[in-house]
Amino acid sequence: MQHMDVIILQKGKEKAVRNRHPWIFSGALASKGKFLNGAIVEVQSFDKQVLGYGFWDNNSQIVCKLFHFDKKVVFDQSYWFAKFENAWSIRSQILDFTETNVFRALHAEGDFLPGIICDIYADTAVIQKMMEGLEFVQNDLVTFLKTKNIKYFYSKTNKIAGKNSDLVEGWLEDKPSDKLVVKENGLLFKVDIENGQKTGFFVDQRDNRATLEKYCKGKKVLNTFSFSGGFSLYAGRAGATKVISVDISKPANDHCAQNFELNGFSLDHQEITQDCFSYLREVDEKFDVIVLDPPAFAKSAAKVMNAARGYKDLNLLAFKLLNAKGYLFTFSCSQHIDKVLFQKIVFGAAADSGREVRIIKWLNQPSDHPVNIYHPEGDYLKGLLLYVE
Repeated sequence: MQHMDVIILQKGKEKAVRNRHPWIFSGALASKGKFLNGAIVEVQSFDKQVLGYGFWDNNSQIVCKLFHFDKKVVFDQSYWFAKFENAWSIRSQILDFTETNVFRALHAEGDFLPGIICDIYADTAVIQKMMEGLEFVQNDLVTFLKTKNIKYFYSKTNKIAGKNSDLVEGWLEDKPSDKLVVKENGLLFKVDIENGQKTGFFVDQRDNRATLEKYCKGKKVLNTFSFSGGFSLYAGRAGATKVISVDISKPANDHCAQNFELNGFSLDHQEITQDCFSYLREVDEKFDVIVLDPPAFAKSAAKVMNAARGYKDLNLLAFKLLNAKGYLFTFSCSQHIDKVLFQKIVFGAAADSGREVRIIKWLNQPSDHPVNIYHPEGDYLKGLLLYVE
């Protein structure tokens, strides 16, 4: 086990930690420290009371992320295995692995293990470390996942881990020889782990894609920011008369076409390689169902205002293209835009459109992306299903 250093908080800065919030910012420290990245540090209040234990990170303003708030224990393999097994048990209860073998097995703060994300793709695990120095946890995670019949392991870097980050991306052991194909709610998807966005597939939209399927029979569907065609495939299986998938990436559209072929769908489907804002401004046809699933527009609090304008413009364009009695599935994955602000943004777009709009359902991240109740920032994906008259 790594050497354990001690950090002390300023007086008055311990309240959040006592409430089990896992983040400690550099400004909360009584004195500046610099330890090995990933080192386990003991967190103490100004009067030397032990508050918890966390991973140290020199590359971030969040200098420590806590994973343990109870009495000191030995942080050995059995400790990490207990966390992994608890997370796996939750997924095994909520998912039918015969119909869905792509899911999030470990969700950082949501599973009380900040700094580590792990997505499962059939017999392959993609492990994303959010900070340097967590190789000792990653190694135990690999050992644990082998007991769950996972054979291949890919370490994915995280671009927000810090500009000075030395995280290395690549296969940890053997590399699979065949192209990876996974199953989500019975649909087949090819996954490109090495070159795909996030860990290779947007595993957080599974439940929302299943919801969309209920509204697409006999409808004309537009899926913007379509990537590998997740929402498009569900619309196709539902019996949509026409599906258009728009993404600025030609490789993503090629990937989408391959997924349609893989599932044997023969409906009218078009992949359009174009900026989605430009497409929405220029297209001269209307749709019964539109999906807006853009990347995060606000990656920091300073960009919220610009992001809000972007989301409003996007939704206003969609409102203008919806047929009467149409449905809009609109999302934001920007952590810095909460549900209340997102609804206000969409309200502004609806008001400017002059349409009658009703909220049918709030859309969220699935239950394999649990939210730590002490860390509301983990509730990052928000969406609305709207009925537009």
